Amino acid sequence: MPAWGPTMTSVTADRADAPTGAPKPYKRRNWVPYALLAPGMIWLTIFFVLPTLSLASQSLQTGDVDNGYALTWHWATYADALSRFFWPQMVRSLIYAGVATALALLFGYPLAWFIAHRSGKWKTFLLVLVIAPFFTSFLIRTLAWQNILGNSGLLESTASFTHLTFLLDWFKSGLRALHLISTDQLMFSPFAVISGLTYNFLPFMVLPLYSNIERLDLRLVEAAGDLYASPTQTFRKVIWPLSLPGVVAGTLLTFIPAAGDYINSVLLGNTQTVMIGQVIDSQFLRVLDYPTAAALSFILMLIIIVIVMTYVRRAGTEELL
Repeated sequence: MPAWGPTMTSVTADRADAPTGAPKPYKRRNWVPYALLAPGMIWLTIFFVLPTLSLASQSLQTGDVDNGYALTWHWATYADALSRFFWPQMVRSLIYAGVATALALLFGYPLAWFIAHRSGKWKTFLLVLVIAPFFTSFLIRTLAWQNILGNSGLLESTASFTHLTFLLDWFKSGLRALHLISTDQLMFSPFAVISGLTYNFLPFMVLPLYSNIERLDLRLVEAAGDLYASPTQTFRKVIWPLSLPGVVAGTLLTFIPAAGDYINSVLLGNTQTVMIGQVIDSQFLRVLDYPTAAALSFILMLIIIVIVMTYVRRAGTEELL
């Protein structure tokens, strides 16, 4: 150390010789991280925390629309909501959302893999095609399925034009065996609702998968081939575990909004395909039973949180825990 520089011993001695009542050196606090975090926290507070607290307060109120509601901490509203035969709609929503999520993963994984291994303008073009549906209203995209699955819609017209009606009839017989349609009509059936959910939320599956697969080290895949692993073993032992964080993120982004959706069940379903989101909408806007609607919303939120936490822990992805 240079002779002119203070040694550690001299600095320690100077601090020891300092009077006990002397003010401590000012430690400068860095406010930049808090300033960067502030806009997001303000946004979440205004548009998530406050509405959630308002909904929680509404679920514990009593009264009516004419005389107004008052917060009476009426916890029995939750018991009433659970005992008013809303469980079929709740279970149906979770089943439809689960099936749509599985189909989105089935269709989205190969698509994400294909896009991730393209280069240049083709990758950009394919990503734009995935995101392009968001340029159109969710409502219009759902209404388009009426033109696709209708009796004289695009699907049946194409089958008739190409003389492949027998394939469409075979497809319908399979759907009837699975109880996804009850007649020869594809519209206004569980199949139509699940198809709409899968299509509308497919980009939420593809984008996280693409982001994860693009970072995958292909040298590990080559190493598995050098060790005489079959393509199936390579996928099961190497590719799938490495892409699991993207799978978990995609399934969560697909399942959570699909479970609370009601547009698809209203426009593509019938009275036997009512989902819990449709019930909540009816309780809010038609029955005007605000406490029950708010309680159902919280029950759905709690069920989804439990399912998500269990799924993430079972998946074992440390990046998402």
